[in-house]
Amino acid sequence: MTWQVYIILCTDGTLYTGITVDVVRRYDQHADKSGAKYFRGRQPKKLVYVETGHDRSSASKREIVIKKLPRLEKLQLLDAEGNEVGSFQL
Repeated sequence: MTWQVYIILCTDGTLYTGITVDVVRRYDQHADKSGAKYFRGRQPKKLVYVETGHDRSSASKREIVIKKLPRLEKLQLLDAEGNEVGSFQL
């Protein structure tokens, strides 16, 4: 099973990072407020970053690394060559 690491831009300008096996389904869960508690006070605005090709372990480790990055470095990821967000239709 292939896991993905993703970043969502929220309506309040924050960036949410998570992992899943189905980015589109997970985004919809966040929009419906049935996903992470983080989205109880805000709405997802746009999927801005996706990395694919992980197993559960590597996705979790990568999520932790990204969550520890300063905001500026997270924003730089959005323009990185490895960003596969264009492959996903929401």
